[in-house]
Amino acid sequence: MEIKVGDIDEDKYSRLRLYEWFDLNKVLRARILVVGAGALGNEVCKNLVLNGYKNITIVDMDRVVKSNLNRCIFFNDEDAERKRYKAEVIAEKLKMFDKKLNINYYTEEIEKLDIITKHDIVLGCVDNVKARLHINAHCYHNKIPYIDGATHGQVGKVQVVLPPHTSCLECGMNVTHSKILQLRFSCTGKDTKFFEPKIAADVNTTSIIAAIQVQEALKLTHGMSNYIKNIFYYDGARNFADVFELPINPNCPNHEKE
Repeated sequence: MEIKVGDIDEDKYSRLRLYEWFDLNKVLRARILVVGAGALGNEVCKNLVLNGYKNITIVDMDRVVKSNLNRCIFFNDEDAERKRYKAEVIAEKLKMFDKKLNINYYTEEIEKLDIITKHDIVLGCVDNVKARLHINAHCYHNKIPYIDGATHGQVGKVQVVLPPHTSCLECGMNVTHSKILQLRFSCTGKDTKFFEPKIAADVNTTSIIAAIQVQEALKLTHGMSNYIKNIFYYDGARNFADVFELPINPNCPNHEKE
C-alpha cells in the first residue's frame, strides 16, 4: 500500500493511534453515560468526543445561568438568557466536533431514569451526595464501571469504581455525608430544604479532574489494568497530587453480600 507524505495528518485520530494499545473500534462501540452537565460535564464531554467516543448520553436537569460561563466551554450568554437546559446545549454543540455523533440527553434527575444499564461506563459529574449514591449503587449492582469526579475550589478527586474489584463511593461515606443526604442538599432549586453556600470554582481544576476521568474511561474501554484503584486526589493550591487508598468496607451495603 502506498503511503503519501502528509497522509497521517489527514487521519483525525492519527496521534491516538500512535499508542500501541489504542483501538478506535473499541472506543467507537462504547456506550458512555455522563451524569451532570455543569463545569465537569462540559470538559468531560469535550474530551470524550475528541478521544473518539461516539455514543454518549447526557443527563442534567439544570438550566444555564451566567455564573456558568467562565468555566463551561459549551455555554454562552444567549444560552443563559434563554435559560436553556445544560444537557440540551452540550448535546447540540458537540455536533460541531463531529456530526456523526450519537448523542442523547435527558433533562430529568438521574434517579427518575432507568438508563444506567444501557451503558458500558458511567462518568459522574454531579454536585450532590444523593445523586452520587444512586449512580454508585446502580452501577455496582449491575457491574458497570463508574468514574466519579468532584471538585471543591482548587481541590478535586477522581474515584474509579469497578465492580467487584474496587471499593465504591459508599465505602468511604461518613456521618457528615449521611447528614447532608438527609437534608437533601441541591443546587437545582427544586425541592431544596438545605442551602449550601457557593464556593470558589475555576476551570483549571475542573479541566484537570475531567481529563483524569476520561483518561480512566479510555483505560477501562481497552480493558487495561492500570486504572486508579483507589482515589486520585489533587490540590492545586499546594501543588500536590497523589492516590489515596480506600479499602472495601465490609459493612458497606454494596459489599456485604460479597
